[in-house]
Amino acid sequence: MDALRATALTLIIIGALNWGLVGLFNFDLVNAVFGGATNYAPSMASRVVYALVALSGLYAFTFYRMSSEEEQRQGQQ
Repeated sequence: MDALRATALTLIIIGALNWGLVGLFNFDLVNAVFGGATNYAPSMASRVVYALVALSGLYAFTFYRMSSEEEQRQGQQ
């Protein structure tokens, strides 16, 4: 697994766990770690983390193509 794919997966997991905490306990871990006045005014660091998680989620769409290509290669062997 290359570094970009591993980083994206890690950020997706962080995002999923954070949204789970928000949904279950109304607690935003990213905002708590990186600060911010309120949930509606997160710090710049929190916004960067949210943006990275979003970009990682978009990048994760390519995993579908990669996995189907890998399956095809394995089928040819």
